[in-house]
Amino acid sequence: MANLPKSLKFPLNARFGAIFRFIPLILLGVLSLCQPAVSQQVSAALLPPVSAAMEPLTTVTVSPPKTLSETSSHGFWDRENTILFASSAAFSAADFVLTKDNLHGGGQELNPVTRAFAGNTTTLALNFAGETAGVIGLSYFFHKTGHHKMERAVSLLNISASGAAVTFDLAHR
Repeated sequence: MANLPKSLKFPLNARFGAIFRFIPLILLGVLSLCQPAVSQQVSAALLPPVSAAMEPLTTVTVSPPKTLSETSSHGFWDRENTILFASSAAFSAADFVLTKDNLHGGGQELNPVTRAFAGNTTTLALNFAGETAGVIGLSYFFHKTGHHKMERAVSLLNISASGAAVTFDLAHR
């Protein structure tokens, strides 16, 4: 590790230790919102009563497969998604402004992904705009595949990450 250039070293000091301590909890929370995590629950009230004289089913009904439009229980641009996307964009914009100010004041970018784009203001702005577009795109993918809890969770996760970055930047000005 001593032979690596300074740009590739990732110092794990007290600030990062505090951030990384909560990553398993965040991942557990996101995974608990997935449909497979809750699909294994079986209620005894849903099971049919057991009787010795149960007759086998003689008729089978087959329903046609649902199209993607039939699986969605709400429109993609409903009120809740619009508020989540606007909040995500607002926190990303605040993160951009504070990151830009910190970099111009002699600070350094702590996020290794964003650090690659921290060379000038244009690429930094494109990074944060791409982050917001990625959140909307991933939410749309989850919406179309019927994972509506994950659709909302993507925005909530981005809002919390950007909120943490804004809080950190404001605390270390």
